[in-house]
Amino acid sequence: MDYVSALVPPVVMAVAFIALIMTIIKSQGGANKGKEDALVDAALARAEGVRQAPEGAGV
Repeated sequence: MDYVSALVPPVVMAVAFIALIMTIIKSQGGANKGKEDALVDAALARAEGVRQAPEGAGV
């Protein structure tokens, strides 16, 4: 019975990991994907604009 108690923790962790991966995959996309992509694109454009702005332009 020692082998059973040795195998239980890895099996439980494997099942939990698979459940986590399946949840992540299922939550991708959907109705809000376009809105999320637009928010990310806007944030990246804003960051890029700040990075390329010449120094002293905001003063």
